[in-house]
Amino acid sequence: MREEQKNTQEEEILRTRKPQEGEIFARVVQMLGSDKLRVECDDGKERIARIPGKLRKKIWIRVGDIILIQPWKEMPNERADVVWRYTPTQANWLQKNNYLKKLRVS
Repeated sequence: MREEQKNTQEEEILRTRKPQEGEIFARVVQMLGSDKLRVECDDGKERIARIPGKLRKKIWIRVGDIILIQPWKEMPNERADVVWRYTPTQANWLQKNNYLKKLRVS
């Protein structure tokens, strides 16, 4: 059982998505309803992020989760779209390998 769990965690870490150009790590601070979240970003700003329709019923996001966002072209300092949600194992790996500069994993 432990060997299976270890293999699953290693596979999960291998599949960890790295940010591409224009994407930023963020931590969910508050659920606002209507598929919107208040997030604290790795660049020090606080934004309102929305969950796009293609992710809406596929992933469930909770307060404290580490996510990957892409700021809008208009209002880039205020609004963003959610691109990816990291599992707790992936978030710990990102923090251990210094990908998360100003955020902490809860």
